[in-house]
Amino acid sequence: MNYEDKILASETHVFKVVFPNTTNHHNTMFGGKVMEMMDEVAFMTATRFARKSFVTVSCDRIDFKKPIPADTLVELIGKVKYVGNSSLKVNVEIFIEEMYAETREKAVSGDFTLVAIDESKKPQRIFE
Repeated sequence: MNYEDKILASETHVFKVVFPNTTNHHNTMFGGKVMEMMDEVAFMTATRFARKSFVTVSCDRIDFKKPIPADTLVELIGKVKYVGNSSLKVNVEIFIEEMYAETREKAVSGDFTLVAIDESKKPQRIFE
């Protein structure tokens, strides 16, 4: 499989329901919970791309464009954006969907940098 095909094949889609236990007093999802879900999708995307063990080393910028209300569906989409020797960057976007309407809009996006590690927890090359 060539490089571009690996990027396409590793694109990761995860759907979640926003339940009340994940929301704050404004009835919108906690920012920390949003970041946790994004980090998890970034990890899944990186792992699916390289089939190596990864750790997150940074998130460059997370833009919260819209609040995520309770009782909605969210789709998280992870895409490999850049590949280096031992690190890669994954862009994660979150879209909100109303449960009982045909609306869909982007709420959050951000970039996560992950490093491939070996059994000794040392950085390793993504491609040998």
